[in-house]
Amino acid sequence: MKSLNTSILTIITFLPLAGAVLLLLFPRRDRDIRVFALFVSVADFLVSLHLPANFHRSVAGFQFATDRLWISSPSIHYHLGIDGVSLWLVLLTTFLTPLCVLISWNSIRDRVKEFFILLLVLETALLGVFVALDLFLFYVFWESTLIPMALLIGMYGHGQRIYAAVKFFLYTMIASVFMLAAIIWLYVKSGTFDFVSLQNLIAGGQVPGLEHASLALFLGFFIAFAVKVPLFPLHTWLPDAHTEAPTAGSVLLAGVLLKMGTYGMMRFNLGLFPEESQRNAPWIIALAIIGIVYGAWVAMVQTSLKRLVAYSSVSHLGFVVLGIFSFTQIGAVGAVFVMLAHGVSTGALFMLCGIIFDRKHTYEIKSFGGLATPMPVYATFFLFIVLASAGLPLLNGFVGEFLVLSGAFQARALYGVLAATGVIWSACYLLWMYQRVFYGKVFAPENSSLPDLFGYEKAALWPAALVALAMGVAPLMWTKAIDPAVQTILLPLTQWIPLSGMIGH
Repeated sequence: MKSLNTSILTIITFLPLAGAVLLLLFPRRDRDIRVFALFVSVADFLVSLHLPANFHRSVAGFQFATDRLWISSPSIHYHLGIDGVSLWLVLLTTFLTPLCVLISWNSIRDRVKEFFILLLVLETALLGVFVALDLFLFYVFWESTLIPMALLIGMYGHGQRIYAAVKFFLYTMIASVFMLAAIIWLYVKSGTFDFVSLQNLIAGGQVPGLEHASLALFLGFFIAFAVKVPLFPLHTWLPDAHTEAPTAGSVLLAGVLLKMGTYGMMRFNLGLFPEESQRNAPWIIALAIIGIVYGAWVAMVQTSLKRLVAYSSVSHLGFVVLGIFSFTQIGAVGAVFVMLAHGVSTGALFMLCGIIFDRKHTYEIKSFGGLATPMPVYATFFLFIVLASAGLPLLNGFVGEFLVLSGAFQARALYGVLAATGVIWSACYLLWMYQRVFYGKVFAPENSSLPDLFGYEKAALWPAALVALAMGVAPLMWTKAIDPAVQTILLPLTQWIPLSGMIGH
């Protein structure tokens, strides 16, 4: 068991890549390729269940760690490990990937082999970001997500897909250069890329010149993460990327890729630069609150169903940034929970958008209307996920937003009041959208004869709906692991406020 625990993260991370390599050898029989991609992604999810089953929830440090010398000069280690924050982000990635395979079952008909190879390569890159504890290794995985995602958008997207793919690539790559410069500076001064070693050296004041460079280093990491979130006003690549991306691309983009930014802020900005995090928190919180309200307002006036869901991500991820920089235990736990809840519910919303696009070949809300009658099962799933995304109690969206707002009120009442308006606006744009799509006037006669959900579509939606319900009814299954990890992250920043006082243990 001990040897498995030290190699399990490697197996989980690289199993999809191994599947992608095997797919290269497959003959071009589309059904066989789909079945094999589904088998690999489901197998990876099942293997990843070893992590929560054997995770010590009361332990705050990194678990399932493996640390081996990779390159001797410069000293780069193959160092992997997870805590209560990255644990669930790994599970979120392995959970959503099989759903992406299912939802693409019939919608991807050209270059099927290449599509599923890119999907599995992207999964490995995403998993690597959440488990890497060496800054060089982290950067390799971070940049490795760019190429498969850009190719998925550019090769399999709609309309202006090339423009959207190039915009996504340039925004995120240019921003990442600032992080690379900060990583190199830290290595030159400290002689290590190892995150844990760097944290200890910085805490002990053993990195020469850090006091003069700390703001530049903090901003180097922060810019890369803020673009990926994306935080207002660096969000303009996101609606284009989402609108033009294939359904599976949108699900992984919203469900996992955006979380790379908020995870990075929590792990590296707070972990390496606690003093700069506190000094810069007021303007970061201001941008987060602007993003919450702005994202909701812009979503409300969208005429495209998919673009509306894209702007809702700007609003929801604003809650995550607010929770992180509130520096309260309950706010930070809420931020992680919102990451997970948003990944499940917004991933499901994009799947639902893709399902109707396959039938109507448009995302324009005005071309829908009256869909509840011919598609009652689809309408029921859509309503359930809309209510989860809007934060209905007993569903996943409520718990995270409640915790973040509680943390925001503890930090400063004004933050909580302003951010709380975002909850109201999200209910407005989501329910109004639902009313127009499913109960509005029928403008197109073909709407009355659209087929309801197929079997593979139900297979993709049921798991997301069940997890959304489970997270709302039994949040402690998630927060008990998150709590000690967040406590450790916040320890250098402020006196932590026990979560047990708010939602129990």
